[in-house]
Amino acid sequence: MILLLLIAVAATSGIAMAVAVRAHRLRTELEAERARAGARMAEREALVREQAIASERERIYGDLHDDLGARLLGLVHEATTPQQADRARALLQDLRDVVTRSRGTPGTLGDVLADIRAETAQRLTAAGIGLDWQLADDLPDPVLDTGRALHLYRIVREAVSNVIRHARARAVRIRVGIGADQLRLELTDDGSGMLAGAGPPGRGIDSMRERAAELEGDIDWRRGTAGGTKVLLTVPLARVP
Repeated sequence: MILLLLIAVAATSGIAMAVAVRAHRLRTELEAERARAGARMAEREALVREQAIASERERIYGDLHDDLGARLLGLVHEATTPQQADRARALLQDLRDVVTRSRGTPGTLGDVLADIRAETAQRLTAAGIGLDWQLADDLPDPVLDTGRALHLYRIVREAVSNVIRHARARAVRIRVGIGADQLRLELTDDGSGMLAGAGPPGRGIDSMRERAAELEGDIDWRRGTAGGTKVLLTVPLARVP
């Protein structure tokens, strides 16, 4: 009788233990599923927030382009001198940089240089200044991230602005090539010239130096071979991609 009782107690204990183990496993699986569901919900909420932010950013970009862009374009047409028109045109291009190029990767070095050439030709033509663009045949074509591309745009844009506003030049020559594993961009005008190495006065020159430093490169001002000023930008090619 005692033996049968012990057997019954053992069997009952075994069943109770099995039930407890099963219950613990079910609780663990339920908690894990709740955690996964919470993670999925958090991901969905984050995605919705990101989409809302992106939509609002696009709306702001559109408003900036439509409102400020129209006003700047009006200033271009209403300007009484080529210098005034160019100031408005340069600001309009800065705005377009923010609205369009800041949205994603602009492309390769070749793409960026093509855009720089088109913009520069337009500005110089409007100011009555000729452009001689020279591009090396063996120039590499790495992909540029948005930040580095914008630095190149702004450096050349500021150099062109200085020519239009201060140099009284008739022609500008831009050479782009490679040397000693460096991208070399030379912008030379035939204007009034400046002291070698001094650089034009104002905030623009400081901005150009800062942007060149961001590219881990260097920028310098020298006497031009045509009597004006040469701006020489060098950027390590290994740093460009």
